[in-house]
Amino acid sequence: MIYLWIILAVLIIWFIALYNGFIRLRTRTGEAWADIEVQLKRRYDLIPNLVSTVSGYAKHEKSVFEKVTEARAKSISADSSGNIKDLAQAENMLTGALKSLFAVSEAYPDLKANVNFLELQRELSDTENKIQAARRFYNGNVRDLNIKVETFPSNMVARMFNFAKKEFFDIPDAGPESQPVAVKF
Repeated sequence: MIYLWIILAVLIIWFIALYNGFIRLRTRTGEAWADIEVQLKRRYDLIPNLVSTVSGYAKHEKSVFEKVTEARAKSISADSSGNIKDLAQAENMLTGALKSLFAVSEAYPDLKANVNFLELQRELSDTENKIQAARRFYNGNVRDLNIKVETFPSNMVARMFNFAKKEFFDIPDAGPESQPVAVKF
C-alpha cells in the first residue's frame, strides 16, 4: 500500500513540474515578445527624426520619404494587430525602405557629415541589433515551448490546459539583400 502512495506522490509531483514548466515557458515567451515590442517602438520613434533630417537635405527625394513613412505606418499597424506573420512582412518592407533612405543619404556629403544624422543612424543601427537579439531570444523561447507542447508525455498536459504552439517571428528574405554577394576579381 505504501508503494502505491509513493507512486501517486511521484506522479503528482511530476504533473505539477510539467505544468509549472509550461507556465515558465509561456511567461518567458511573453517577456521576449515584450522585448521585441519595446525595440520596435524605439525604432518607430527614431524613424520620423531620421526622415526629417534627411528630407532637409534631399527635398526632391519625396518618394523615398513617402515609402519610409508608409512602411512605418504599416509596421505600427501590424504590431498593434498582434499577427506575427503580418508584422514580419511589414518589418521586411520597413527595412527595405530604410535601406533606400540610407542609399539616398550617400548622395549628399553634407548630410553624411551632419552630427544629427550620424547620431540617428547610429541609434537606428543599435536598435536594429537589439531587435535581432530580442527576436532570437523570443524564437528560442518559442522553440522550447513548441517542443514541450509536441513531445510526449508533456503534450498530454499541454492539451489538458490548452497550452498551444506559438509562431516564430521570422522576417522573410524576399529582397535582393537575401541573395549571396557575387565577388568578382
